[in-house]
Amino acid sequence: MIDLNKNNIPDSKRFNAKESNANKFLCIVLACITVFISVVCVAVNSRNKTLLANQTLAAAGQANVSESINISASEATTAPATTQKAPSIIKITTEPSTQAQSTTGTTDASIIKIEGNSANASVGTPGTISNPTIITIDESNWQLTLVNSGYRIPDSYSPDLVYVCGSGERLDRKIASHYEEMYRAAAADGVTLTPCSGYRSYETQERNYNRKIEFFEGQGYSREEAKVKAATIIMPPGSSEHNLGYAMDIVCVEEWFEDTAEFRWLQENAADYGFILRYPKDKQDITKVIYEPWHWRYVGVENAKAIKSSGLVLEEYLGVA
Repeated sequence: MIDLNKNNIPDSKRFNAKESNANKFLCIVLACITVFISVVCVAVNSRNKTLLANQTLAAAGQANVSESINISASEATTAPATTQKAPSIIKITTEPSTQAQSTTGTTDASIIKIEGNSANASVGTPGTISNPTIITIDESNWQLTLVNSGYRIPDSYSPDLVYVCGSGERLDRKIASHYEEMYRAAAADGVTLTPCSGYRSYETQERNYNRKIEFFEGQGYSREEAKVKAATIIMPPGSSEHNLGYAMDIVCVEEWFEDTAEFRWLQENAADYGFILRYPKDKQDITKVIYEPWHWRYVGVENAKAIKSSGLVLEEYLGVA
């Protein structure tokens, strides 16, 4: 006869149930311990890997520093004393010329006078794209300031700018009123000389020029060849009349502009307001810039009329072609 408890469950079965519950509890405890140990192992392993990686990077960095020091020391002992020629800084002024030959005879042109202690400080010998002559502006005759791939203003140059004709384009204050006067005169004749591109900062010019260099390098030109090719389209920073605030691209920057009424009006009348076509089609060998019928530069009324009648470009007019 089997004894029953008050719940009528045999004692042997109750004992088995208790043993089963104890086993389950033990399994849970062991499982938790196993998970904890696994987590600790993973954490320790990850820390060891991080320490090893940091030690490797530190060693590599130390090696790079040592290599840099060694290279610098090597260059210091093997490089020539003059590895790169610094840009020349000179002053360019202008003075009346007694004679200036042209296709139509003698004009009242001006020649350039250069002062300084540079090898480039002589008439007809500007700097180069890689080694430009840095100029300062003669405020007494600023209208004839010459900038090109050989003569550049410093990157610190900052003109006094104003917006023109209600547009978002700016010019040097000394020139803005002359452009607006020309704009109004053209409008009275039914022609709109829309300001397209006036002043550009040194940084913008540099960015545009570098992009053009990269374009020509992509065409297979060497770096130096690409610089020269790029400069015929986008002047190096400091070499552009846009950096001076002395020039305006009018209506557009496309060669078809020469077939418009606006271009014909400018050819006929721009000199009366002091502006010249800076980069003519037949003078590219002198200006070293592509034909730009849209680019008009202020030089003053007297100079503009003399340049127009002579058929010269600014470099020729100043005697530095």
